[in-house]
Amino acid sequence: MKRYKMFLGFGIALLMVACATNPFTGKKTIALVPNSQLFPTAFAQYDQFLNENNVITGTKDAEMIKRVGQKIAVAAERYLNANGHQGYLKDYKWEYNLVNDNTVNAWCMPGGKIVFYTGILPIAQNEAGVAAIMGHEVAHALANHGQQRMSAGMLQQFGAVAGNIAIKDDQTRAIFNQAYGVGSQVGIMLPFSRSHETESDLIGTYLMAIAGYEPAEAAELWKRMKSNSGGQAPPEFMSTHPSNDTRIANLTKWAPQARAEAKKYGVTTFRNK
Repeated sequence: MKRYKMFLGFGIALLMVACATNPFTGKKTIALVPNSQLFPTAFAQYDQFLNENNVITGTKDAEMIKRVGQKIAVAAERYLNANGHQGYLKDYKWEYNLVNDNTVNAWCMPGGKIVFYTGILPIAQNEAGVAAIMGHEVAHALANHGQQRMSAGMLQQFGAVAGNIAIKDDQTRAIFNQAYGVGSQVGIMLPFSRSHETESDLIGTYLMAIAGYEPAEAAELWKRMKSNSGGQAPPEFMSTHPSNDTRIANLTKWAPQARAEAKKYGVTTFRNK
């Protein structure tokens, strides 16, 4: 029991000091791995990925990815500077690459390293659709979601270790491990991940609007995503992402708010294709 209390006390102390602040929501977030350590690792992994995959350069689509990414990054800096977060992006190293792959996906690593697969371009359909995806991915980087997911995974492991130290009976420990694995995943980790996706959807609509793109196009994008999926999606509570219908409803609701936010920066016309 003494060992358990020491272990628990260490965990509580770690949580108290390992916090960051989300510049968009003002909420405290867990940050067990500082960006000073996380970013260099992410940059190295990104470079390795590019070396091992077919990166497309010099084409119209590749140039569009870079152009849209740069506009969204500028919009992010304008927003952050206007809201008292000057210098927030000083360690970010934005990079936007198009990779020849039929996977319908795009992703962003901590620190601003973004990949679009060619497979998502037909669903993006146009530059405004790309901006909706780009805004979402940039939002993940700005809100440090990678850092939070890594920290949450560490805490999940910490809880498992603490339980195994506290429980002495082998049969009870086995039951705990099974229940903890399922319960922490479905009850904590998956909702945690879905909240990140929802947060990035909201931030992304604001960024695309400030960059001059029609935020209502984000909902249209997800209508196409829904059609492309053919209804083959797990129930929302078992997924890392909100359902398509939830996203469409949210994005439709947020579009007027995003246009109003963009007007604060003198943006009154929005590209819709």
